[in-house]
Amino acid sequence: MGRLRRWHARLWISVRGRATVLTLLVAAVVLGVALTLVSILITQLVRQQVYRETAETASRVAAEADAGRLPDPIPVRRPRVRWVQVVDASGRVLAASRDARGRPPLVTRPADLILNDYTRCPPDLGSCVTVRGVHLIESSYGPDVMVYAAARVPGLRSHWPVFASMAVLYVLALALIGRWVWWLIGTALRPVEAIRADMARFSTDHPGRRVPVLYSGGGEIQRLAETVNATLERLDEANDRQRRFISDASHDLRQPIAAVIAELDLALQDLPDGEARSGVEAALRQAERLNEIVADLLELSRLASGAPAPVERLDLADLVRQELSDRHGRVPITCRLEPGATVRVNRIRLARLLGNLVNNALRHAGTAVEVTVRTDDGTAVLEVADDGAGVPEDLRDKIFERYARGPDSRSRDPGGTGLGLSIAREIAQTYGGSLTLAGGAPGGARFVVRLPADPPPGPSRSGSVAHRAS
Repeated sequence: MGRLRRWHARLWISVRGRATVLTLLVAAVVLGVALTLVSILITQLVRQQVYRETAETASRVAAEADAGRLPDPIPVRRPRVRWVQVVDASGRVLAASRDARGRPPLVTRPADLILNDYTRCPPDLGSCVTVRGVHLIESSYGPDVMVYAAARVPGLRSHWPVFASMAVLYVLALALIGRWVWWLIGTALRPVEAIRADMARFSTDHPGRRVPVLYSGGGEIQRLAETVNATLERLDEANDRQRRFISDASHDLRQPIAAVIAELDLALQDLPDGEARSGVEAALRQAERLNEIVADLLELSRLASGAPAPVERLDLADLVRQELSDRHGRVPITCRLEPGATVRVNRIRLARLLGNLVNNALRHAGTAVEVTVRTDDGTAVLEVADDGAGVPEDLRDKIFERYARGPDSRSRDPGGTGLGLSIAREIAQTYGGSLTLAGGAPGGARFVVRLPADPPPGPSRSGSVAHRAS
């Protein structure tokens, strides 16, 4: 059923399929009419040939009968003219060919009538015949003698091999026409498909990319490619303006926000417990959240701009151990670290990726968070798992979108920015890796980061180390 749907889509939805079907319909009608006319023409030509042979045989036999007696049976020189008779005025057959012997007269007519292409359908012959008659006033057989020559009337049955061949040619011609039109339209639309494929691969992570322009003297394909490139250029300009605005705004906001946080920290030192202190603490939390949002926006701007960042060769196990050694949360963090999982990345960005995943796990965990580092077939793997409520199926892809937050996130951490997982995935993709969500502990979630491994030149180490950061 799926294959039928795909063929239906290709034939009736695509321009290529509809054009091919319409061309085949027109070709079928034109070829059908042409073959019908050819069939009629062939039938008429064969009939005229039979009429000529019948007339020639009747005239020849009449001339021989006028000159003397004919042999019995009368010899037939034309294979299609099988019936020849010499009949007197009383209707008695005087001489006949082999197939006409013992049969009644082919035609009963007055003796003074000369027949021209007279058609009869006697039941004893099994088919209709065309008869040509010649009247001899005087002959070796006596006066008023008629000479008849007859042949079967050509019909469709007599030409069925020709018509069968024409039918086969008809089907083959339609198949060749359909194949040729399908190829021709496909060739004409190939640049359009190339443009579509390029557009599907384009993203904001690769600014400046353009589709190839096939110069054809200003044809439709060339104008389409030029229009697409002009649109891409306008989109790049708009994205550049947006990134510059975010970057400038983030830079300009960081210093005032840092000053506000510092002033609020100083104010808290001198305030006693009470409503005023609670208000200042709430303001400080909001200022810190605003600082996180600005930092996330600035990081997204850096990632989107593709600005180069220094890279170094890092051991994932060492990085996790250093980043989580003094990390404290509401639940313990267990680490299972396999040495030798080395990658070539920017240390600050990888630490941010780890921090975003761990923060997310701490917000949703029930009793524990587990961080695992291992290698898998030339890939360095970092896993962060929690035993929380998990992620619903309908949100497994949406949680990596910017500002996406589930209902559980809003209740557990109302101060989150909704950008942490999005930034983590973009960092992983920046270095040729991936970030996916897999099933964790019963009811929990497990985020898996895969990065291309950069193995050391010497023999690799094996084994694993487990420790707990609480």
